[in-house]
Amino acid sequence: MKKFHGTGVAMVTPFTSSGEVDYAALGNLIDYLLDGGINYLVSLGTTGETVTLNEEERKAVWAFTASHVNGRVPLVAGIGGNNTLEVVSQIKQFDHNGYDAILSASPNYNKPTQEGIYQHYKLIAENSPVPVILYNVPSRTGSNINAETTVRLARDFKSIIGIKEASGNFDLMNQLMRDKPENFLVISGDDPITLPMVAMGGVGIISVIGNALPEATSAMVNYCLKGDFIQAQPIHYSLIEFTRLMFKEGNPAGVKAALKLLGITNDTLRLPLVPVSKETEVLIAAELKKINK
Repeated sequence: MKKFHGTGVAMVTPFTSSGEVDYAALGNLIDYLLDGGINYLVSLGTTGETVTLNEEERKAVWAFTASHVNGRVPLVAGIGGNNTLEVVSQIKQFDHNGYDAILSASPNYNKPTQEGIYQHYKLIAENSPVPVILYNVPSRTGSNINAETTVRLARDFKSIIGIKEASGNFDLMNQLMRDKPENFLVISGDDPITLPMVAMGGVGIISVIGNALPEATSAMVNYCLKGDFIQAQPIHYSLIEFTRLMFKEGNPAGVKAALKLLGITNDTLRLPLVPVSKETEVLIAAELKKINK
């Protein structure tokens, strides 16, 4: 599964000013990311505002993305939810041509037990035509996949190949890195902690800020994977303030503002999300200028 080593990007979904999916801008974004050295792409993760797209739109975005990428890099599709049977139904209907894996966040809102999380992913693993990457993001889901559950899933299902870990809990990560099967992938799901996670044995990042700064993000991760943290550190530190601004008024509002300033997409979001304030946009513009000077 070395295809998922390095820098993946959880792509935004560009919208026109009237709120329709902007496929021309999506194509521009894909080309920008690939030119910037990104190793793989995630279509319709949380950053893609997936919950605001209907079924037909999701299918169209996945199909367009696969066609436009045309095998240039691996592709991952975000398919998750808190109704296990509905998630399985979506996976069965998913046209996986051109896709190498699915990324599935743990159920939100329901707050299942660890056994419930295990059984949820068990059913997904048994029905997915492609490998599965778990996604632990307690700040959004309201529940945590503990290290024991992740290791149990990794050992019981060969089709579960890794986890996007965004808990920010280094005690959990220590235990996970120690106990996981050798080939099980631990991928950072949180831009600010990518460097220490790779130092612990992680294989890279599924990034938000990489939408706007693919070259810098990729360079930092590549240095880390080579064990050259001396070269990686200055890039890591240079991205701290930009990353903070990306999440200051929520994701993907921040990164869409940056993409508008870069001339790649506009900053339209679907309600209940709204663009960042003018004050924050000014700060983002200043930070982009500093990074790109």
